[in-house]
Amino acid sequence: MNQLNDIRRVLISGGHGFLGSALKTRLASLGCETLVLTRSVRGAGDIRWNPAAREIEGEKLNGIDAVVHLAGESLTSGRWTKERKASFRSSRVEATDFLVEALGRCELPPKIFLCSSGIGVYGNSGYAICDESTGRGEGFLADLCVDWERAAMKAESFARRVVSLRTGVVLSPESGALKLMLPIFRKGLGGQIGDGKIWMSWIALEDWVEAVIFILGNELEGPVNLAAPEAVSNGAFTKALGKALGRPTVFPVPRFMLKGMYGSE
Repeated sequence: MNQLNDIRRVLISGGHGFLGSALKTRLASLGCETLVLTRSVRGAGDIRWNPAAREIEGEKLNGIDAVVHLAGESLTSGRWTKERKASFRSSRVEATDFLVEALGRCELPPKIFLCSSGIGVYGNSGYAICDESTGRGEGFLADLCVDWERAAMKAESFARRVVSLRTGVVLSPESGALKLMLPIFRKGLGGQIGDGKIWMSWIALEDWVEAVIFILGNELEGPVNLAAPEAVSNGAFTKALGKALGRPTVFPVPRFMLKGMYGSE
């Protein structure tokens, strides 16, 4: 059975990244033609864009069935200065606005528009269980996600379905947060953050990919949480990872060190 119905051509922004590469491989296995929207063209299936300069090969966007918009500057690559926060916003909100405008000019625009977002939209919800009907939280990440989703919803002017992918921390030993943690934990230097009570919503890379495939092939719209059914405290996650690797986890990371690395909201 074809999981994607009549979807044949899919455009992925950020298609050479961690999530995009895995999704592209899976789509290819289902017989889809995948195109990558990128600032650095690497092959025949790439479409060049530079949202900061408002440049895009718009003529190549016509006739695409679905878009999965994943592009955005990494949140984990340095201190969250005012300049970095402005860059986070530009690479998400303003870039999404620009992409939606370009797609809307197509004679045959996509029927489906999926746009990345994050569980940060709920803010620091602590022990609360959040579903898609939960109201927005407070802080920089919540503001960013709300504005990002608002920009994505403008695609309703041409798309039959628009979905905001509220993704938790995606775990894979090959890339992302877990890849960064593994060398430290394997040396026995891993530890919980502060008192270990920081909560983390997570999802395995394979499950994230299959969830996106499911959303593409079924009549879902609006916000969708992509995370495991239960969040995990940093303390519990630290113990589980240490146990899996057979290594001690006795060196807690002080909260002030994280503030020094990433700043604060």
